[in-house]
Amino acid sequence: MDIRVLQYFLAVVQEGTVSKAARVMGTTQPNLSRQLNTLEEELDCKLFDRGSRKITLTEEGIFLYRRAKEIVQLARRTESDLDQIRGKASGIVHIGGIETPAIKALGKPMASLYKKYPQIQYDFFSGRIKEITNRLNHGLLDFGIVTAPYHLSNYDYLQLPKKDTFGFLVHRDCPLAGLACVCPSDLKNYPLWVFGQPPESQILSDWLGKDIKNLNVISSFGHILTPAQLVEEGIGIAFAAKGLVNTGPNSSLCFRPLEPQIDIPVYLIWKKHQILTRAAEFFLKEVRRILPQ
Repeated sequence: MDIRVLQYFLAVVQEGTVSKAARVMGTTQPNLSRQLNTLEEELDCKLFDRGSRKITLTEEGIFLYRRAKEIVQLARRTESDLDQIRGKASGIVHIGGIETPAIKALGKPMASLYKKYPQIQYDFFSGRIKEITNRLNHGLLDFGIVTAPYHLSNYDYLQLPKKDTFGFLVHRDCPLAGLACVCPSDLKNYPLWVFGQPPESQILSDWLGKDIKNLNVISSFGHILTPAQLVEEGIGIAFAAKGLVNTGPNSSLCFRPLEPQIDIPVYLIWKKHQILTRAAEFFLKEVRRILPQ
């Protein structure tokens, strides 16, 4: 598969029609159509259901769309990394992480590195642990930020200084707001917003001593903003780490830790035996120099 053809394919999906995609990619509609037909012949499958108005993807097309985005992104990054090797200390450090207050620890190393090498930039991806490790394993990230419990045997890692303290984000009018901490028996039938999927949700399961399927779970989430806004409207309570949402005196939300308390280590990880770009090497060196080991 040619990278350029994959870019054509992505453009068609994103623009919705071949004619619009051709204009965006600076080619003719007949040429783009020929390239797509050749791609379907090469893969021996139909990628599009070609309707009268808008192109829609087949199941095979959806699969290729997801993979093509990763392939094109990796190709672009490879070109950028080669430019770094040939040039000065510049480029982009790609970091993926869960939502965690512990990421603040990277602020000092990043600020120090900026003073030395202002050409180095950062690209942050926020997601769940499985999304982060998948991108890390496919070379789309230099580093990941994850919590335990997670198997770290395939990675080199540094533990960040602060741990995540888990608990529940509740509305101040909720009866749980009157408690100093929350025990498993306090949950009753409260509708729950649950942070992530395994392994993140394993934290809650271990604390409860049972599977979260036995609870009244509204939904899982990867980003706290949406459930926090809905908890503000009185819709359930959210299981999350302390410090991600404003719970000050002027907020309608408050945080209640678990009893027994759960403090989870947070790690900066990268693939074992990975050859880091120059920018990533400088970043890691600065992290090791500044953060306590």
